Amino acid sequence: MTGAAVPERIRQAVAVLDVRAGDRLLEIGCGGGVAVGLVCPLLTTGTITAVDRSATATARAVRRNAGPVRDGRATIATAAFTEPGLTGAGLAGRRFDKIFAINVNLFWTGPARAELALAAHLLTPGGALYAFYEPPGERLDERIDERLDELAAKVTGTFEAGGFAAEVLRLSAAVVGIVGRP
Repeated sequence: MTGAAVPERIRQAVAVLDVRAGDRLLEIGCGGGVAVGLVCPLLTTGTITAVDRSATATARAVRRNAGPVRDGRATIATAAFTEPGLTGAGLAGRRFDKIFAINVNLFWTGPARAELALAAHLLTPGGALYAFYEPPGERLDERIDERLDELAAKVTGTFEAGGFAAEVLRLSAAVVGIVGRP
């Protein structure tokens, strides 16, 4: 994967995750597996599980990360982030130190009650849920600061309503992150 092929928001998000060699991570909405490709070199005994509802996206992610999939550091599955979706993909019973989503509307557009409850269940003690967002086409918009502040306030409220202590991270002028701990 070339450096130019990695969007800056994904580089920033993976940096914030502060991946440790033995971490067990879950990415929600992995798309073509770009973040998986950045995380895998940081793991030795740890693993990353990545899910996406799109079979086309997960097929691309598997191709992009064939080595880590083959050696067991990465598992990529076509599944919705629901208990039945994860169970159907053979991922039931797994626990994770870090769960993250990059530009996945799930946490940014609705109450996400069931999803937050599922995340809390899947996290190990001391684990965290990370949601990162870069609004499309707004990089040069003079209202970007105001828009990101509004989004951060909304998602912080959603996380807190779901039983998470939430912290807002401004990764750049155009990217915001929320870290939640149950």
